[in-house]
Amino acid sequence: QVQLVESGGGMVQAGGSLRLSCAVSGRTFSSDTMGWFRQAPGKEREFVAAMNWGGGTTYYADSVKGRCTISRDNAKRTVYLQMNSLKPEDTAVYYCARGIYSSGSSNSADYNFWGQGTQVSVSS
Repeated sequence: QVQLVESGGGMVQAGGSLRLSCAVSGRTFSSDTMGWFRQAPGKEREFVAAMNWGGGTTYYADSVKGRCTISRDNAKRTVYLQMNSLKPEDTAVYYCARGIYSSGSSNSADYNFWGQGTQVSVSS
């Protein structure tokens, strides 16, 4: 079993920054693919970023590329999402997820454990 707990969400003005954290407990963490997704009210859950188990390859949605950075600290069993130049359209609940496969994926069906989410609200 894997438990994921997100933190770091909040309310910021457009152009601001936030760093989300996802603490992982349970089974081995260092070999897992980890991802971030988000869901805005009335919209489908969408992919934001992912990092493969070795941490050498990262994947980003076009909507956040250049503004977000995913990283991980295996010793702390934590994955991060640094978000800069935030826009009102980034407003959503952000979820951390553990991937089934060793390579990163933008498909939510390839993730089998999810956190409870953390709210990010960006005002204009």
